[in-house]
Amino acid sequence: MHLANRSLVTALCSAVTLCAVLTGCAPQAGKQEEASGQAGATTSCAPGELATQVTGKLTVGTDKPAYAPWFSDDEPSNGKGFESAVAYAVAKELGYDRDAVVWQHTPFNSAFAPGAKKFDFDINQVSISEERKKAVAFSSGYYDVRQAVVALKSSKAAKATSVADLKDVKLGAQVGTTSLDFITDLVKPGEKPAVYQRNDFAKSALKTGQVDAIVVDLPTAFYITGAEVPEAKVVGQFADSPGDPEQFGLVLDKESALTSCVSGAVDALRKDGTLAALEKEWLSDAVDAPVLK
Repeated sequence: MHLANRSLVTALCSAVTLCAVLTGCAPQAGKQEEASGQAGATTSCAPGELATQVTGKLTVGTDKPAYAPWFSDDEPSNGKGFESAVAYAVAKELGYDRDAVVWQHTPFNSAFAPGAKKFDFDINQVSISEERKKAVAFSSGYYDVRQAVVALKSSKAAKATSVADLKDVKLGAQVGTTSLDFITDLVKPGEKPAVYQRNDFAKSALKTGQVDAIVVDLPTAFYITGAEVPEAKVVGQFADSPGDPEQFGLVLDKESALTSCVSGAVDALRKDGTLAALEKEWLSDAVDAPVLK
């Protein structure tokens, strides 16, 4: 090859090499930035694009027995009862038909315990709290909660008109609940409260006189006195705690990519009046009760 031509080729190769060095990583960097952007982007809430436990299905957890008025006939899948109806309304909002909803038995305390979950969300009268948020994620609140006292009509607790009147009675509640928190933090009774694994155990203790009264949420209180323990009465309800009102929320895995989508669905159902309508339909018996101050 002629020396001049060889010099020209060498120069061209050097230029190409230099260009590759300066620009060769640019497209790759762009892809990395794009991938990074996708990883940090908000999860799509479009129907069929949710990262659910089972593709094309929505797995909903709740405890068993599933109590009224939150569920009906101990069968969450029948769509009856406030929480069953809410679960299906949320599913519909997310793009899942009724036959795409799968129910899974999840004990109450397991729902908000640390660790990976096998449900997409759990619905089981779980109150949102900062302590529980350390282990799980919550949706927006779907129900504003009031705690209430249920006592046998023959008990001295039945005559209580204030929180102070409850300090000298034997109280009980389900373990891990805000009902128990109200006893220990607000009432501060002289006698240690009885603690039960499930509400049905607490109700049995009430029936047999092992406790003077139990604390549960207000709709459950009216159901207990109206259908399960007619010899009991709703003594009254506690006033809202200072600050944000207590609310039930849907429970999700701490790292769930669905949290924003599920919260969006709950917010939409509150905004369009669906939650209010379901509350009126299923919880209408939970009328006002005297406030214990």
